[in-house]
Amino acid sequence: MEGIQTLQSQFPPLLIMRYRFLAFAAILFPALVALPAPAPDMDAATQIRSGMVAPAYPVPYESATPAQIKSVLDRVLTYLETASPVRIVDRDTAQPVADLAHLPVHPAFAPTPFLLTSYEWGVTYSGMLHVATATGDLRYRAYVDERFNAIATLAAHLQQQPAPPSNLPRRELVFALVPVLHPQTLDDSGSMAAAMIEAARAGIRPEQLRPRIDGYLAWIRTGQYRLPDGTLARNRPLPDTLWLDDLYMSVPALAQMGALTGDTAYFDDAVRQVLQFSARMFVPEKNLYRHGWVKTMEPHPAFYWGRANAWAVVAMSKLLDVLPENHPGRAAVLSQYKAHVSGLAATQGSTGLWHQLLDRSDSYPETSASAMFVYAIAHGINRGWLDVNAYGPMASVAWNAVAQKVNAAGQVEGTCVGTGMAFEPMYYSCRPTSILAAHGYGPVLLAGAEMIGFRSGPDAKAISNDGGLRFETPIAK
Repeated sequence: MEGIQTLQSQFPPLLIMRYRFLAFAAILFPALVALPAPAPDMDAATQIRSGMVAPAYPVPYESATPAQIKSVLDRVLTYLETASPVRIVDRDTAQPVADLAHLPVHPAFAPTPFLLTSYEWGVTYSGMLHVATATGDLRYRAYVDERFNAIATLAAHLQQQPAPPSNLPRRELVFALVPVLHPQTLDDSGSMAAAMIEAARAGIRPEQLRPRIDGYLAWIRTGQYRLPDGTLARNRPLPDTLWLDDLYMSVPALAQMGALTGDTAYFDDAVRQVLQFSARMFVPEKNLYRHGWVKTMEPHPAFYWGRANAWAVVAMSKLLDVLPENHPGRAAVLSQYKAHVSGLAATQGSTGLWHQLLDRSDSYPETSASAMFVYAIAHGINRGWLDVNAYGPMASVAWNAVAQKVNAAGQVEGTCVGTGMAFEPMYYSCRPTSILAAHGYGPVLLAGAEMIGFRSGPDAKAISNDGGLRFETPIAK
């Protein structure tokens, strides 16, 4: 009664009756009624009582439109066109080479801020292809075509020349394309192979790229060390160690090769990796993956590093894209993907981003992992694997937060630099971030492409219901 008497002293009876009706109707029909915007002369106390105070969201809350998403991606493309150019030099003289048809004996890529043949850039090429498909903008396809043409042309030429000295610094070996011609790790091979197969299947230089694809897949299938049951492993930092990162460095390439060749053995190997990694590294109590697993270690420390979990969920997404519906392992992979997404949903931070250590809010919000989670969740919605209202709002808010990390120059901020494996939290929490951390660019492109698909699809209509975001689903006929 006290609140009603206060209202009666400040507002005419008809206005009071209107608010009583709205409040009663909102209880009975919450989907049909939204409180009106507060009147300009409504005092703060009345706004608080009526629940009409604007929230102080740290990032935009309304779901971004396809045009808004595209504008962010265009800034990234513009930056990368200048920050990762194709520049060829003569390794013996350091002189520039203007024509790919007239190469010196020892050509190499000139140093740039980003490495055009690294695993991070494999993700970037994949992201560019996804944006080209989502938007029809051929500049993204041209970016991939120009660089893959240069890589394939130089690699074919260098294959006929003596190998450079093995004692060159690693960065110089990369510029000389040694990891392309002679991969020695999953990092050398898997991500680039997956991107090249995606490009070849999209009609980008399939004949030129096939020798490189075959070389990469040969390493994944027979060159990389494995445990006795066939699980891909490393012998660092300790013998018989599994790195969760390696799901992305192997599974998408195996899956794409299965789609390219029709050989089900590639699908079988990809499924084996997902299920055998998960048996050792997935922690059901949290529905998250530990970063590392060491055969001889007991107990196995569990540090839920964001980017490693992101590699895993994106790898599963890409496998499910091409894995035949009748493959005997499909149901298990899909179940694992859904369980993981539920764990990610439970750890999203209140700024929309996920933390460097997913279950530690005292670690910083990290961009590359958050962007990959946006991709994997929006992708699942678009493919019908996930419920749009259970997961759409978190993907929408997360994209808005990721987009805020792309500055006016198109640089991606807040991305953790390259990271090894550790068995205590301080290592992860104190890893620095940098706009030159190449891990951030491909994930932002992938996330944006998938969000454009989401916001352009049948579930695209975003509705604010009692202040919370939801999406209108089509009525089945």
